[in-house]
This record gives sequence, structure tokens and C-alpha cells, in this order.
Amino acid sequence: MRQSHDKKDPASERPHPVCVSVLPAPRVHPSAEPGPLGGDAMTPALTALLCLGLSLDTRTHVQAGPLPKPALWAEPDSVIIRGSPVTIWCRGTLEAQEYRLDKEGSTEPWDTQKPLEPRNKARFSIPSMTEHYAGRFHCYYLSPEGWSERSDPLELVVTGVYSKPTLSVLPSPVVASGGNVTLQCGSQQGYHHFVLIEEGEHRLPRTLDSQQLHSGQFQALFPVGPVTPSHRWTFRCYYYYRNTPQVWSHPSDPLEILASGVSRKPSLLMLQGPVVAPGETLTLQCGSNVGYDRFALYKEGERDFLQRPGQLQGGLSQANFTLGPVRGSHGGQYRCYGAHNLSSEWSAPSDPLDILISSEEPSGFSQGPRLCTGPAGGAKPGPTVASGENVTLLCQSWGQFHTFLLTKEGAAHPPLRLRSKYRAHKYQAEFPMGPVTSAHAGTYRCYGSHSYSPHLLSLPSDPLELMVSGPSGGSSPPPAGPRSTPGLGRYLEALIGVSVAFVLLLFLLLFLVLRRQRQSKHKISDQRKTDFQRPAGAAEPEPKDRGLLRRSSAAADVQEENLSDAAMKDTQPEDGVELDSQAAASEDPQDVTYAQLQSLTLRREATEPPPSQEGEPPAEPSVYATLAIH
Repeated sequence: MRQSHDKKDPASERPHPVCVSVLPAPRVHPSAEPGPLGGDAMTPALTALLCLGLSLDTRTHVQAGPLPKPALWAEPDSVIIRGSPVTIWCRGTLEAQEYRLDKEGSTEPWDTQKPLEPRNKARFSIPSMTEHYAGRFHCYYLSPEGWSERSDPLELVVTGVYSKPTLSVLPSPVVASGGNVTLQCGSQQGYHHFVLIEEGEHRLPRTLDSQQLHSGQFQALFPVGPVTPSHRWTFRCYYYYRNTPQVWSHPSDPLEILASGVSRKPSLLMLQGPVVAPGETLTLQCGSNVGYDRFALYKEGERDFLQRPGQLQGGLSQANFTLGPVRGSHGGQYRCYGAHNLSSEWSAPSDPLDILISSEEPSGFSQGPRLCTGPAGGAKPGPTVASGENVTLLCQSWGQFHTFLLTKEGAAHPPLRLRSKYRAHKYQAEFPMGPVTSAHAGTYRCYGSHSYSPHLLSLPSDPLELMVSGPSGGSSPPPAGPRSTPGLGRYLEALIGVSVAFVLLLFLLLFLVLRRQRQSKHKISDQRKTDFQRPAGAAEPEPKDRGLLRRSSAAADVQEENLSDAAMKDTQPEDGVELDSQAAASEDPQDVTYAQLQSLTLRREATEPPPSQEGEPPAEPSVYATLAIH
């Protein structure tokens, strides 16, 4: 870039600009030639007077109309990472004939370039930026009127020479509009100065001396504010040594300050349950019906936030933030924000969402507690509670926990939290519930946590499935998803079996009572029938008739039993039975009707009569059944 030139340095000529243009005059002026006498004595005096007079006249002319000062800048920027190309531009007037670039500390011109059309500027190129090109530069140009003034200095900086520092914001990178924050730039190395640069046009660097902390770290604190949504607040910081102010370190990671406004807040929800196990994948969804183009997710205490573009789904604009595999460091409180692409203003923050991480292995404080139902005095596990009653879920642990949390599978609300109490050599918390309804049914677990890490939980307790019996006495079904209890199914089966047996026994007792009553009525009717068939004063019938009557009575008993069964079942009489009823007059006030049944139907119950004598037709046995008409 440095070149040799025939002309002298104009910086050294500017104190005598007129004398430079007048020096050729002695070659054409007569007084410049030596005379035969006294010429040697007068020539220096005349030359001095002539130079003085012309110099005063020319200086008066320059002061009357000085040449405009050129402008000097670098593209793409004056802060260039090492190895990248950079272009320096110097712009003067249309009469400029030549442009020169000087670097402070150099005795010779750094570079000279002819103007580019339309002759009002020149380009100085650096193909690869190194520490050699870092420094302060000036440019100026030559015109028919002479050399112009020097431009304002351009500080050309090379970065990427040292390791990068850290940049954080206190108290949070999210600040309400009009608020103030403090940016902290730090490093473990003992550099002398820190530089803070805000991205954007016309953002001047800010430099502060480093301060050493008790921990041995060096830092500088830059106050920033008031923060407004007028533009995006994005910063980087560097550091450098005192003796090389244009040789900087690598830039820190960019830090953006989110200025939240008052536009409608989005919603933040968790696609999994409220407690996540280590190693799982966690997805947080930020959405709004306002139609935001981008969303930001921020965890309290972090130095940065995540950004995702919004996607329209079902009339809602939303973005999914996937975190994982989950570690204990993912636990904490999260909020999200929404913004439009054409605006630097962010929305109001969403409601906070706590992410809880359960322990990985049962060791020490992470040992899971025990969950049961009942009062603290004598807690007994019980899966079923009547609707409308009160129930208490008791979480206990032998190990010390400051807080107990109760979760329900499938519930949208956050876990319940209670401080632990030390009773009966145990740490415990009672979660009262009631009057219970079917909405309380489900599977519950409890966890323990410490105050110094409230988002890191113990192992979960064994699941407790709570069932709520309805007003009719039947148990309400558990919500979809929870596991069923095997003992509960066996209990229900036994209860149904006992109920069926009780009903059958009741029907059997009723049947026996009715049969007993009918047998008593049949005996009375049989006695009356015998009295009605024997005339007054007649002798007792033959013994075979008694046998017949006895057999007939037995058959009648069997038939009556069949009729009783038919009446209980509300069915038609058996096929093959024909009833020929006769009305017989009775002296008794209660009418008695005799029904003659053919013997074919009662063959199985009554024995055949003894064979009759030859020539006489066999007598068919008859059976009489007494029917009472009320």
C-alpha cells in the first residue's frame, strides 16, 4: 500500500505553501542572476523581500477561500476482524487531482490514489486486515488551488487477536420500556480497557478502564438506558491493551436487551406434565391470537433469551421451544414475549411458568416421600372416597425437605406447594381436599424440594389413585390414562357375587313360605272333599278307595306344586294338560271347584290303580285339585 513519490510531503509544505509555488521564479527573474558588482550582496536581500511579499499576498488569498475538508470512512466498517478485506474511501471536490492517505506515526504518506470518476473521491483497498493496518488515518487531496486540509481521523481497528470476553446484563436482559440496565463486560485476563459497541448506524464505541475484582476477574460496568422500543438494543464488547488501542480481542457473544411494552401478552404452556424427568425432551409453546411474527422465551436469571419465528395454526400465531435432553439446569421460571417484524417493541410478558425437574437416582436428599390418605394421626391408604366427603392427602418423608409438592396426572394447573412440618420424627405436609367431587378422582404423586433449589425435586412417591363414589353408590370411573388397581377389581367382583347370592336366597325363602301356605290350604280342602263325597250314614269306603284317594292326594300335591311354579314364573300351563272344570254345589259358604285332570300328565307322580276284574273296564284314576275363589 505504501508507495514512493517524486513530490515532497505536502504536510511539510503547508507551512510555506506560497514559497513552494514561487521558488521557480529566480530561474526566470533577473534578480536571481549574479551581477558584476555587488550582485552577490543584493541578491539574497531581494530574494528574501520578493519571497516575503509574494508569500503574504498568497496567504491572504488562501485565508479568503480555504479548500473544503474531505470525508474519510471505511467499508464495511471501521472495526474489522482479522483476515477480512476493508475499503477506505476519501471524498473531496470535483477539482481534486490526487488523494493521499496518511497513518499517524508514519513519516511518509501511506498511499496515493488518483480520483475515480466523477473525480470527487478515491479508494484505498486493504485485501486482508492485520495488526499492521490498525491505527488512525487522515486523507487530503490536491487541487489547482493547492492541498486541502486533512480529514477528521478514522480509527481502523482489527479484532480477533485475543480471546473473547463475556457480556451480561444486570439485573435482566428483559426490561420494561423506560427502564435502565447495566452491562457487565469481563475477562480473566488483565487487559487495560473494555470497549462496548451497540450494533447499528452511528453507534460510537464506549471505553472504560478495567477493574479487578476480589475473585481475580477483570470487568467494566456500562450503564445503559433509558431503554425504549424505538430500536433494537444489541451490544458486543471487546478489550485491548493500553499500548495497542486499535488491536482488540474477539467480540463477545451478542447481547440483546428486550424492551417489553404494553401490547397483549401471549400465553406460555408446557406440552408435558409439570414435572420432567432428566433425559426427557421438554417443549414449551408460546402463542397468541394477536398475530405476532416472532416470539422470545426467557428463563429468569439467564443472560440471554431464545427467539423463534411465529407460525399460524388455527388462527393462532405460536412458536415451539424445544429444550433437551433435560438436565437440572433447565429447572426454573420461564416467560415468553411476542413482537411484530416491523417493530422493535415486544409485548407484555406472559404469566410465569415453573419447570420442575425430578431427581434421577434415589440417593440422599432425593429419596422419594410417601403419599397416603387420611388424617396425620393415623394415615391409612384408601382408594375410594364418597362424594361430598373431605379427604386429606398426606405426604411424608424420613429425610428433610423444606417443601412438599402434590401433582395430579393430566391436570392443567400447577402443583400444590406446602411447607413441611416436623411431626412424629417425620417431615410431612397435609393437603386437604373437599368436599370431593368426581373432578378430584385421578392419580396423585408427591415430591420434596429444598429452599436452595426449589425447581429440583426428589424422586416421586408411589402413585395414589383416588376414586370418588357417586350419589348412587357406584364408583365413578377414573380419568383416562391412570393405571387401574388390581385389588379394586377383585373387591368389586366379590361384592357383585355376594349381592347376587343374597337376591337368590331372598327369592328361595319367599317361594318356601308361599308353598307352606298352599299346602295348609290343600289339606283343609281335601278333608272337605272327602266329607262331601260320603253320604250321610254310609259306611267307610273300601281300603282300595283310600289308597286311591291317597294316591290322588299325592298327585294333586305334585300338580299344585307345578301350578304354583307356573304362577311364580307368569307362564302358560304345560302342554298336554287339559282342564275340565265342573262347578259343584257346596254347602260351605266358600265355593269349591274341582278340576279333573287326565292321568296321562300325572303318570310320573301317581301309581297305576290295581287291575279290575275281567269284563269290567279299568277305572281311570281321578285327581282333584282344590281352587279357592275369592
